[in-house]
Amino acid sequence: MKLFSPSLPRKIPLIPIPKSQIRFASFTTSPASHNLEVESLVSISANPFYRLLNLCKNLSLLQRSHALLIVNGESANPLLKSKLVGLYGLLGQVTSARQVFDEIPDPDVGSCKVMIRWYFMNDLYEDIIEFFKFMRRRFLVLDNVVFSIVLKACIELRDFGEGRKLHGYIVQMGSPDSFVLTGLVDMYAKCGEVDTARKVFERIWDRNVVCWTSMIVGYVQNNCAKEGLLLFNRMRDRLVEGNGYTLGIIVTACAKLGALHQGKWVHGNVIKNGILVTSYLFTSLLDMYVKCGAVQDARLIFDEVHIIDLFSWTTMIMGYAKNGFADEALFLFTDKKWQDVCPNAVTLASVLSACAQSANLNLGSSVHSLGIKLGQDDVNVMNALVDMYAKCRRVGDARNLFESMIEKDVVSWNSIISGYSHNGYFYEALKLYNLMRSNCYRSDPVTVVAVLSASASLGDIRFGSAIHAYSTREGFLAFNSVYVGTALLNLYAKCGDAKSARAVFDEMAEKNTVTWSAMIGGYGKQGDSNECLELFNNMLKENVEPTDIVFTAVLSACSHTGMITEGWRYFDKMCHTHNFIPSMRHYVCMVDLLARSGSLEEAWKFVEGMPVQPDCTILGSFLHGCSMHSRFDLGDLAVRKMLELYPDDAGHYMLMSNLNASRERWAEANQFRDLMKRRGLRKQVGSTRINSNFNHNYQRVASFG
Repeated sequence: MKLFSPSLPRKIPLIPIPKSQIRFASFTTSPASHNLEVESLVSISANPFYRLLNLCKNLSLLQRSHALLIVNGESANPLLKSKLVGLYGLLGQVTSARQVFDEIPDPDVGSCKVMIRWYFMNDLYEDIIEFFKFMRRRFLVLDNVVFSIVLKACIELRDFGEGRKLHGYIVQMGSPDSFVLTGLVDMYAKCGEVDTARKVFERIWDRNVVCWTSMIVGYVQNNCAKEGLLLFNRMRDRLVEGNGYTLGIIVTACAKLGALHQGKWVHGNVIKNGILVTSYLFTSLLDMYVKCGAVQDARLIFDEVHIIDLFSWTTMIMGYAKNGFADEALFLFTDKKWQDVCPNAVTLASVLSACAQSANLNLGSSVHSLGIKLGQDDVNVMNALVDMYAKCRRVGDARNLFESMIEKDVVSWNSIISGYSHNGYFYEALKLYNLMRSNCYRSDPVTVVAVLSASASLGDIRFGSAIHAYSTREGFLAFNSVYVGTALLNLYAKCGDAKSARAVFDEMAEKNTVTWSAMIGGYGKQGDSNECLELFNNMLKENVEPTDIVFTAVLSACSHTGMITEGWRYFDKMCHTHNFIPSMRHYVCMVDLLARSGSLEEAWKFVEGMPVQPDCTILGSFLHGCSMHSRFDLGDLAVRKMLELYPDDAGHYMLMSNLNASRERWAEANQFRDLMKRRGLRKQVGSTRINSNFNHNYQRVASFG
């Protein structure tokens, strides 16, 4: 059988070795030489020193026996030397074994195989390659076992150059067995040469399950999971049954592709055929369900297979945390069943993520203490701690922890920038971004999204536009990132630039619900009801399920343009077609819609018919409509209702006083001001945040009303 050798000539010139030095090492021997080997074995077995060496079970006995051999002049015996090499290797003394080997004046292939075997058993892969070069200088090596060992060394070292040289030598020297050919497939795949691995694989005629599995593993590990699944189907067509490891790597491929259906088929096949669920297969199935978002299925197999180990426990906690089941993640972490399992850095980072999601500061602080106790202070744990403290509104603690980090990465900066932005410190977030850039850290898409969100909240379109230009230069485009695109769209929409927002929206190849919400909300804030409603209808045609925020934007757009009929229609569609329970925001929009258009009696009837108690925003919207249309009688009703619901709010007394003053009812106006004073109520000083152009700073300016 000829083996394909990629990028190598078909005929390789033989190594020029003098004939007197050529020695062949092969399993094939003549009857005469076989009899000679038998006689030698009988002779050496009768040697009392050989029997003495067989009794050496520890290093001390072996060293004393070795000394005895030297004293009695038996140390020059090559067979005893080989025995010593094997025993020193068995006891882990590879250096001593090599020293004894080097004392053999003319080592044969048997001694060389013993030495290279102990290099392999002790994971000394670089020494294996150097020793094989030594063997090639002395022999024409034709031993498949040696070839397999050297291939394994090339795989572990990812030494593509030496592996390719060995491939050429194997082709030149003879016909390797399937084990060596499978090793070649594995070597090329592990070195990233998956196409070359496939060419070698196709030249193997007697493929067994190990050969097929090696090629499938090569595809999956080189991010060619789809090709791995296709090859698995071809393997089944050839009636080759996969083992537990084969199915485990197929499940891993399904996890990478998000192919939950195919992953469930493999799981069913395991159950149907009674295949033993090894630790590897179990963790692969668990990881697949978690990554495909089927957390409940993951928990079923987690509880069904009674394998208590760190990896499965961590995988389940991480699955809960990443899929938004923070409470379940924390419950599993604190379960007494797992109290004897010591968490690692990944476990702690996942638990801290769950604490951040649920704002569980107490447990998060306890995990922080546990991490210090266990010495788990790598950068991933520290980043998770910064994020947890920030999301639990302990920004000062998050900043102190961030500043104490000796080793920071881009995730560290993203965590603290997002933390400041999340807590409303938008200007501080932008200052941190500038500090990050000055410290020569390169931003990633997460950084860009966080900074754009802070710019949008500040209404700083200049800074946001600069970040837009930077993200374009770095390749973080709205076209290929839904998160960057949505953040850009939100920036322009909040800053009133609907045209730029729509340009970003149209550029995006992928849109999610948040994207549609931001664009519809942008039109709604601008009062462009036609574009808003048209975009909403396009969203429904794309089979994107609207959210309550989308309906708020639509109702707000109808309110600003006085479209009462359309407002009622969309409110009814929200309640009955999409089965949303109206929130206070939706009620505010409807009251504002009716009050602005002058339908004040209808608006008040709507307020009184609400299934929830109206709050100040609803009554305030109604009162604004009364002021617009000079309906002070209905305004009195609204203010009295506000005083009834919130008797300790000074603002409501001021509203009633001003309402009476506008009607020149001065006695009643003074009456409400006096009542406010008797109750010890004072109107709070208002404040606003402005962008000061002369120093590009944000200052708080008091406004007295």
